Amino acid sequence: MTFLGNAGSAGTLLVACLGLLGFILSPFAEWAIAKLLPRLGGLPSTVSRVTTAIITGFICGAFAIRFGSDPALSAFILLAVLGVQLARIDISLHLLPNPLVLSLLLAGLVLFLLPVFAGAHWTELLRAVAGAAMLFVSYLILAIITPGGIGMGDVKLAGPVGLYLGYLGWDQLLYGGLLGFIVGGIASALVLRFHLKERPAEVAYGPSMLAAVVAVSVIWG
Repeated sequence: MTFLGNAGSAGTLLVACLGLLGFILSPFAEWAIAKLLPRLGGLPSTVSRVTTAIITGFICGAFAIRFGSDPALSAFILLAVLGVQLARIDISLHLLPNPLVLSLLLAGLVLFLLPVFAGAHWTELLRAVAGAAMLFVSYLILAIITPGGIGMGDVKLAGPVGLYLGYLGWDQLLYGGLLGFIVGGIASALVLRFHLKERPAEVAYGPSMLAAVVAVSVIWG
């Protein structure tokens, strides 16, 4: 079912509550990251914190509309909270911290077990694991053959991105992976076009990958 189709069936209260939950979890996640990973420089600015909280709340609300009472919703709430934090860090520091990437992968995998416990088949879970492996290997090959183009942080992030896309389906894995490349390429072209301070090699690809998986998750189920 499409995003718009689910919008009419998802309860308004659920959407509002999860949107508010995302808004609240965002600063909590920033506080935890600052405490556990002090090398990242502590808490971001107030403007950054408010912006990420709003974006996180919006994405959580969109996921509530998309998935409704599906047990997999908890995994996608995790994606919203950690994904926005990873994008923020990558944009500001050109860094995708291993503990956060690994947390998104392992915690996402555990939360995808919930639909299985609720009576769903193992197909989606197995496809998610396969998707994580396939996208990781694809990015690893690209990083090897195009040195300086894709960083190892992006390669590692391909694991959880592939996990979520694979859970949704093979088509979502294919097109979501391609969309990440396209958005990243456009971002690089804009940096070149407008002569921004960053060099093309320093463009953060993580946000493009995460934006692609969120877009595919919300719009195409």
